Amino acid sequence: MWDKPQFLLWLANLLTGFAVLLLLYAALFVAVHSPLFPVRKIQVDGQLSHITREQLQYVIRNELKGTFFTLDLDKTRQAFEKLPWVRQVSVRRRWPDRLEVTMEEHVALARWGSVSLLNTFGERFDAASNDPLPVLEGPDGSEKDLAAGYINFKEQLAPIKLQPTHVWLSARRAWRLELDKQLVLEVGRDNAETRVKKFVLAYPNTLAVMNRTVDYVDLRYPNGFAVRLPDFVPPKPKKTG
Repeated sequence: MWDKPQFLLWLANLLTGFAVLLLLYAALFVAVHSPLFPVRKIQVDGQLSHITREQLQYVIRNELKGTFFTLDLDKTRQAFEKLPWVRQVSVRRRWPDRLEVTMEEHVALARWGSVSLLNTFGERFDAASNDPLPVLEGPDGSEKDLAAGYINFKEQLAPIKLQPTHVWLSARRAWRLELDKQLVLEVGRDNAETRVKKFVLAYPNTLAVMNRTVDYVDLRYPNGFAVRLPDFVPPKPKKTG
């Protein structure tokens, strides 16, 4: 083998090429990990109403590790998504030294009981809010149905200027609404939209013109609804004989 110059030349070229590749890899590794390529600019975009500059700076100082090339984008995204009110984040590199962070906040639709908030997508999230939000309650897993139901009932009740302030959905899928923290509508399980529509049509000529307070309406009747008058005192029966 050693007396074959062509083979030895080929082997020498192969070893030389391999050495060059190792050298290039080493140079690239050093360049990628070199502090000569830091992330100098971090651009945060999005309509942010609840996320503060201090919260963003905290994440940038404590969670972002590495150079422009070695920074883990998934970990960076997850670090920003841990902030309250953050729904989702996308992170991109922009040569030569910029990181672009696009953030989307939750938009609070209602309170989920007394434990968390519900956004407009019907997703639960943990955050603090002083806004006068309606309260939705139901079994776990019914968040999207409750959010959609609340929006639908709110639109239906708009013509009579009543607002749902509390909405319940039972395990049997029966609806109950509290309007303006005063009037409770027992809607039930079947034909909920139709029952509320009938109530809205009847309200202006019935409850709206009554001189007495009504705090409860049961819509679960095929041809009408029943009301409860909290201050109603039934007349005493007349004595006979």
